[in-house]
Amino acid sequence: KQFQKAYDEELARLKLAHQIRTIRQRQKLTQKETAQRAEMPQSVIARIESGTHSYSLGTLSRIADVLNKEIQLV
Repeated sequence: KQFQKAYDEELARLKLAHQIRTIRQRQKLTQKETAQRAEMPQSVIARIESGTHSYSLGTLSRIADVLNKEIQLV
């Protein structure tokens, strides 16, 4: 049960990282442009998209604003 919860959380984080990268690329934005518009270092975008680092809701919100997307918690 505990393993399943951790697995589900990790899978959700990886899916979100993939969505961010896909949306950014479809909008023809580089990581650097996205980061500048979100007022954060490019390395933050790279770490999030790599799926290896966690992030705060505030960071996610700033990226969503740049990509003209809405965050939904389910």
